[in-house]
Amino acid sequence: MGFKCGIVGLPNVGKSTLFNALTATAAAEAANFPFCTIEPNVGRVGVPDARLDQIAAIGKSAQIIPTQLEFVDIAGLVRGASKGEGLGNQFLANIREVDAIIKVVRCFEDENVTHVDGAVDPIRDAETIETELMLADMESLEKRKEALVKKARGQDKEAKQTLELVERTLAALADGKPARTVERTDDEQKAFQMLQLLTSKPILYVCNVDEDSAADGNALSTKVAEMAKEQGARSVVISAKIEEEVSQLDTEEEKQEFLETLGLEETGLARVIREGYALLGLITFFTVGPKEARAWTVHNGAKAPEAAGVIHTDFEKGFIKAETTAYDDFVELGGEQACKEAGKMRQEGKDYLVHDGDIFLFRFNV
Repeated sequence: MGFKCGIVGLPNVGKSTLFNALTATAAAEAANFPFCTIEPNVGRVGVPDARLDQIAAIGKSAQIIPTQLEFVDIAGLVRGASKGEGLGNQFLANIREVDAIIKVVRCFEDENVTHVDGAVDPIRDAETIETELMLADMESLEKRKEALVKKARGQDKEAKQTLELVERTLAALADGKPARTVERTDDEQKAFQMLQLLTSKPILYVCNVDEDSAADGNALSTKVAEMAKEQGARSVVISAKIEEEVSQLDTEEEKQEFLETLGLEETGLARVIREGYALLGLITFFTVGPKEARAWTVHNGAKAPEAAGVIHTDFEKGFIKAETTAYDDFVELGGEQACKEAGKMRQEGKDYLVHDGDIFLFRFNV
């Protein structure tokens, strides 16, 4: 698994330009008017990881397969979207399916690009988006509440517990607090996830700045970073214009040279991925052989059988053991056989916690 991010923002903040650049496609038309994205666009990109290239070279793998990251570009929200303004809340439904929400906020001045509210203010824009998502959540919960009340009257224990959770969440939303701030027990976690609330998703703010501010950000992006920190969210500075230019270059050498002339070490995509992985608590493990070297993603805290299940459900069901090599050992010693001979390939069982960079060979029996 990789992870799936919904890209949201007000019109004309550079959201679709960013989507195009990140996915290196022109699927989402970027234009200087609201609602140019009529259907949610989905783009998948391979997650860049230099470790995978290194492993593939040592293992003499014929194919390199990175883990996948999926972006869903959702039409520009406006004030009143939850009540049907603009293109309405038909697009809010698309956000319910994602793992995290990327909120693109405009942190640049440009008289040639109009702002839907007349002036650039990323904090106000972020609050507008959050308000619309909270209103949509309140509407969703009110509808669920009616059915839960009926079931609770019939002494349905599970309905009673869910109703209590829904009422607590509604109170928080009415107080202007997103669903993610609601305290819940471990027993309530599954029921909470089933509610599929928009404001329960973790948030990554992407500050779209002018080209001159791409390396260090500016006063506007600093304000957003401070807001994100207060919320327990994360933020990253990107110039969608630069990302668009980089995506049009043919070779990695050209891309790196272009970035260096701008004082940048890496693409915005790499920063978005790194922050996104940290936000969701994801780590990467690898498999390697003559046919392919491949990267896989699991949540931090996953055990070996769960990692095996990411590859194939049969691997998890019939898990016996995981022959495990640390990335550093694999590279330093020059491959699987050398690691075996040096005693660096370990036999790990069902309780083994996966570490970022582990190289696995799973043994299973179905």
